[in-house]
Amino acid sequence: MLLIARLRGIWQWSAADGAEAAHDLPVISDVSLKHMPAPILEVKAVGCSKAKGQPILSDASFVVNEGDIIILQGKSGCGKSTLLKCLAHLNQYDGEILYRGGTPVSYGIANYRTRVLYVPQRPSLLPGTPRDFVNTILAFKSLNPKSHHNKGNEHRPDGPSDPVNDSIFIAQDWGIDEDLWDRNWSNLSGGESQRIALSIAVGLKTADILLLDEPTSALDAESSKVIENYLTNARNKVDE
Repeated sequence: MLLIARLRGIWQWSAADGAEAAHDLPVISDVSLKHMPAPILEVKAVGCSKAKGQPILSDASFVVNEGDIIILQGKSGCGKSTLLKCLAHLNQYDGEILYRGGTPVSYGIANYRTRVLYVPQRPSLLPGTPRDFVNTILAFKSLNPKSHHNKGNEHRPDGPSDPVNDSIFIAQDWGIDEDLWDRNWSNLSGGESQRIALSIAVGLKTADILLLDEPTSALDAESSKVIENYLTNARNKVDE
C-alpha cells in the first residue's frame, strides 16, 4: 500500500539545502540500478490549467516506488489537491501518468480509480450514503459482497468477511457506529465522513495507492493519531 497525502503546512527548501542533502545521498552504481524494481507510479511533465488557460501546476515529474509514503506540502492554492486529482484521473491534465507501466485508459478508468484511489478532503459532498458509495465502487471492480446490508455481528473478525463489512469494522475501531453508514454524506459531521471515507479506502483492499487529501483535517489530535498509526502499520505489513 502506498500513501500520497496532502497535508497542511509550507515546505521551503533552498538550493543550498538541496545541494547539501544530495551530497549525503549514497552513490548508486549502474549495477544497482539494473536490480531496482520498476516504479509503481511514474509522473511525467504533468500540468493542469484552469478553463481560461491559467496554469494551476506545471511540469510535475517524479516516480513513486512500492512502499513509499509521499507527503505534498505547500501554500494554499499551489495545486496540491489538483495534482492528487490528476493522479486519480479525475482532472484533465497534460503530460503522462503511468501506473505499473500502463496508462489509466489501458486499465479502464473505473478500474484504475479503484487501484489509485482518491479520498477527498470533504466526503460530505458525495451523493447518497456511505453504504451506497462503497457498493458502487465494488460494482466498478466487479466484486460482489455476499450481502449489501449485512447487520449484527457478521462483520466481526470471527464472522464472514467482505469489503463492506471490513470497512464497517475498521470504522468501528475509529469510533463510527454502523447506523451512520445509512445516513446521507451531507448529514454526517466532517470528522465522521473523513473516518468513514478512510475506512472504505482501506477496507476495500483494491487500492495499491491511496491519495489522501488532508485526511485528518476535521479530526481531533487523538483520532488523527489513531488513524495515522493504523495507516502506517498497514503499510508496514505490506512491506514485510
